[in-house]
Amino acid sequence: MFVCCWIYNYFVRLARDGFISRNDMCYALVELKETNTWLRDYHSKMLQMVATTIVNSEKTLFALRKKGYKTGKLHFKNHLNFKSFTYNQSGFKLEKHGQTNLLWLSKIGYTEIRLHRNVGEIKQITIMKRAGNWYAVICCNSSYVIPKIIDFATSVGIDVGIKNFAYDSDGNQTSNPKNLQKMLKPLIRIQRKVSRRKKGSNNRLKSILKMQKVHEKIAHRRKDFQHKLSTQYAKNNDVVFVEKLQIINMVKNHRLAQSIMNASWGTFVQKLEYKCKMLVEVPARNTTVDCSRCGNKVPKSLAIRIHRCNKCNLVIDRDYNASINILQKGLNIFNHNTLPQELRELTPVEIPKGSRKQEAPNIFRYIDSSPGLNI
Repeated sequence: MFVCCWIYNYFVRLARDGFISRNDMCYALVELKETNTWLRDYHSKMLQMVATTIVNSEKTLFALRKKGYKTGKLHFKNHLNFKSFTYNQSGFKLEKHGQTNLLWLSKIGYTEIRLHRNVGEIKQITIMKRAGNWYAVICCNSSYVIPKIIDFATSVGIDVGIKNFAYDSDGNQTSNPKNLQKMLKPLIRIQRKVSRRKKGSNNRLKSILKMQKVHEKIAHRRKDFQHKLSTQYAKNNDVVFVEKLQIINMVKNHRLAQSIMNASWGTFVQKLEYKCKMLVEVPARNTTVDCSRCGNKVPKSLAIRIHRCNKCNLVIDRDYNASINILQKGLNIFNHNTLPQELRELTPVEIPKGSRKQEAPNIFRYIDSSPGLNI
């Protein structure tokens, strides 16, 4: 990883003088190997993937600038913060000797690996280091199965929040686990220790490792909770409707930013996306304000947790009211015959490996709720 960090900083220095393509970086890498022969001891594909990372980062910055965001230039990285490297297309293989699984990486050799599932044809392997532990993220080809016909009778709308992590249109509410708040005291304690250690000392590195383990524990708890909840919704419902939230704008409220980021609604929606038969994101406008029974607008602040309609006398939880509105919005969209043609497939079709065909997309984003929808 030290070598990848060195190459990364070298390419960042070139990129600051002006945008250069991935091919230019690869040519520069060949010239760099002639003057630095020690680079030949490392797999060429691994070094070339650093150029791919920089080009993708430059494209992301360009896209953000085009949308009006203020962005700077790419920063140099410290070798302690560079925690991954990638083998693409070649230079790796999995072998099994008895009960032991071994991973072979070019220029590195064999290392024991714990596989928790069967893998198919491997296309890419990323080696990551987190909190002192090493992980191998494997991308492989697999056969896809188009889901069976979708039953809109088993649909649910989900409203995510801070007090209740999820409140659905069936009346089920899931409390926010508040993983960060529960681990805030030990996290503050270890961060205080890190700040007191001398920079560059071994004691500081030990404290940083302990701090990383606390962060990893928080992340694992959050992932475990979201996986269980998303699996429950995917098994019980064919169609799931959620709000399309502008989280970047929401975290500008500094009083709620920590709670919003701790809830991690975006990763929860990602898990629903690949588990559900169909996930639909509907506009979030007025889902909390509108009455789910009569449509009357009832403005309310965040402190008011009960929806009281002065027109039809409906009194329910505000999150429950919002979840019903989300469900109604999603179903109204499909009532206008906007169901994509691909989803009318009745028979599951297995797509062989290597085929360019892919399964029908299971997520749809609706940008405007006015007539003439943008899909």
